[in-house]
Amino acid sequence: MKNKVAVIAGAGAGFSASVARRLGERGYALALASRTPERHHDVAASLGARSYRCDVSDETSVADLFAAVDADLGPPGFVMFNASARSKGPFAELDAADVKQSLLVSAYGGFLVAQAAVQRMLPAGEGHILLTGASASVKGYPQSAPFAMGKFALRGLAQSMARELHPKGIHILHVVIDGAIYAESRKDWFDKPDAMLDPDAIATACLAAFDQPRSTWSWEIELRPWVETF
Repeated sequence: MKNKVAVIAGAGAGFSASVARRLGERGYALALASRTPERHHDVAASLGARSYRCDVSDETSVADLFAAVDADLGPPGFVMFNASARSKGPFAELDAADVKQSLLVSAYGGFLVAQAAVQRMLPAGEGHILLTGASASVKGYPQSAPFAMGKFALRGLAQSMARELHPKGIHILHVVIDGAIYAESRKDWFDKPDAMLDPDAIATACLAAFDQPRSTWSWEIELRPWVETF
């Protein structure tokens, strides 16, 4: 990898932090971005990462993020999109403005971040882009239509990008995280730890997929706890 710079949009203390740690171990310079960077300040400090504020639903904010990273660290060779938004409730009662914002973050934000990444990776002829999916990427749940709409769109974006960009050396990976991710705050799950996904294990699986030889590149992997039924 020529450009050992990683950008994580939608950074936090869970899965994205695990990916950042793995990349740091591989020698990547790290840029962690979110709408509220104070929430990932401790993670950034522990990893020696730079911290940025970015609203992924805003074109100018995304452009400013990547321009800042270019200036501070150089063009990225690894970009992760981990942002999402939820608007839940009975379908007939959903607020249109809330639904629009959910789609702007989960789907349009994914496009903006991925496009900025690709524009920088094409000249290098290589790169990795990781898009975070969920159970809702492949199945809609009651009273969760906006989340499913956004995640379905992000999955379609990943598939389309992979078909276009894999032949150009840019590996696109969409990960369907089909289950709850372990976190210290989820005390209601402590009595059944096997039912949750370990964020470090998710990160390991994703980077293993990026380590695949080009003749066997995957555009998607699906991960769920071993005790969960399909």
